[in-house]
Amino acid sequence: MKDKVIIITGASSGIGLACAREFAQRGARLALAARSTDKLEEIKQELESQNTDVITVPTDVSIEEDCKNLIDQTIHAFGQIDILVNNAGISMRALFKDVDLNVLKQLMDVNFWGTVYCTKYALPYLLDKKGSVVGVSSIAGYVGLPARTGYSSSKFAMHGFLEALRVENLKTGLHVLIAAPGFTASNVRKAALTADGSNQGETPRKEEKMMSSEEVALHLAKAIIKRKPTLILTFIEGKVTVFLKKFAPGLLRKLTYNHMAKEPDSPFK
Repeated sequence: MKDKVIIITGASSGIGLACAREFAQRGARLALAARSTDKLEEIKQELESQNTDVITVPTDVSIEEDCKNLIDQTIHAFGQIDILVNNAGISMRALFKDVDLNVLKQLMDVNFWGTVYCTKYALPYLLDKKGSVVGVSSIAGYVGLPARTGYSSSKFAMHGFLEALRVENLKTGLHVLIAAPGFTASNVRKAALTADGSNQGETPRKEEKMMSSEEVALHLAKAIIKRKPTLILTFIEGKVTVFLKKFAPGLLRKLTYNHMAKEPDSPFK
């Protein structure tokens, strides 16, 4: 990754922040995007103190013009783009019968359209470098999770988009990686939307027992370098889930229901 120009969306916390630190250690030049200007500035100062070449671009990926500006600013600063990490995302927790439809629209705007917008404007530069498009997805992109209809829908859509993009570019040299980290310790559950669109505030899961964002970032770096098509992390909630989806879907539905129903204050039992 030395001297490669890497864009990371959702870079102010969680997996995005961990990727920024991991890629910086590997000598990459970084363009970091997030909505929080203050957090981006803190991260920029941290990485610049370690001699990393980095720019920050306040970006709401649900806004097409913001995504175009992110790409334009990166090209202005570095003149090229080698890797785009579509990491920005939000989650939700509510039954479909109770949820405001604007919540689902918001998840699609960020998780799916954010990926589409950034990829669209970065693609000419990525093709020029035979670079990588990365979608940080979720096991929810393989299996529909109860009380996460909007989240699963957005991740399934991301998968379909990236798989089609991969096939379109079989002969161009573009690398497309779909990464499904499984449940990862991060801020995403605290910021998850409830039925009325307000933030959940407290995570319903034991964060300390999950894979760390730093571990995910390390796996992502290795997968990008090896140009892998997919990355599925964690054994039970990741690899076993995808296996059961293919060979025992009925059993998986029951296991998924029972597992998610055990969450504190689960909206279903």
